[in-house]
Amino acid sequence: MTEKDSLDDYIDAAAQLLRLPVKDAWKPAVRANLEVSMRLARMVDEFEFSDEAEPASVFTA
Repeated sequence: MTEKDSLDDYIDAAAQLLRLPVKDAWKPAVRANLEVSMRLARMVDEFEFSDEAEPASVFTA
């Protein structure tokens, strides 16, 4: 099974579980969004932090 097949299956299962209507025409855009989200999540997951790393005490935007 390829990643595309897995994503298609995931979209169908999640839509059914959440009772969200997902039209076939929308699925390519949903799949594209998931692919980007997964790529970004992998980047975060692969980033090495030292054991001494602490979160910032103050956040300013």
